[in-house]
Amino acid sequence: MSNKKRRCEPNLTYHTYSRCADKKNMMKRDYIKNLMLTIIAMAQEKYTFDLISYVIMDNHFHFIIRTVENGAPISRIMQFIKAQFAQRYNKKMNRNGPFWNERYGDTNIEEQEFPEESFNYINSYIINNPVKANYVNNARDYKYSCIHFYIDENYIPPVKLTFHEYYLRLGTSFRQRADRFLEMGRLQLLRAF
Repeated sequence: MSNKKRRCEPNLTYHTYSRCADKKNMMKRDYIKNLMLTIIAMAQEKYTFDLISYVIMDNHFHFIIRTVENGAPISRIMQFIKAQFAQRYNKKMNRNGPFWNERYGDTNIEEQEFPEESFNYINSYIINNPVKANYVNNARDYKYSCIHFYIDENYIPPVKLTFHEYYLRLGTSFRQRADRFLEMGRLQLLRAF
């Protein structure tokens, strides 16, 4: 079976995700999740792209990445992050073999029927992932997501984050957007149960 052809163009927004080999909890420890943040920062130094959202779970991650004019294509960004992480993880853990279960998955948000709604739904889903997985009762309590970037105007994230234009349309002020975003996340959690 052949892999689907990826659309790798500038000015597109991708929800990307990948799982650990055999879906094992290989990223469970804090120092491993911090390693992922270090690799993301390295990718941001090497390539030009906008990181919009992220969550690092015990056995997978989710990112929203927007490619930019004259920047790297999504395939290069993801290949760098996954390869650098796997190489450093294997060295740190004194292991051999593949770290990732499969190629990264991606959804092009602009190709969705309702891109703006899709973006905000996916962003809420990503940030609420630790609640869905029963890691925490409140998404604000999970250290390895970008929720505070969206709800705390004075928050300084561990990696560079950018607000997407679709998020900015949620309101005319930071507080309006944050309140609307939190409401969307609450409604999404109610639908999940």
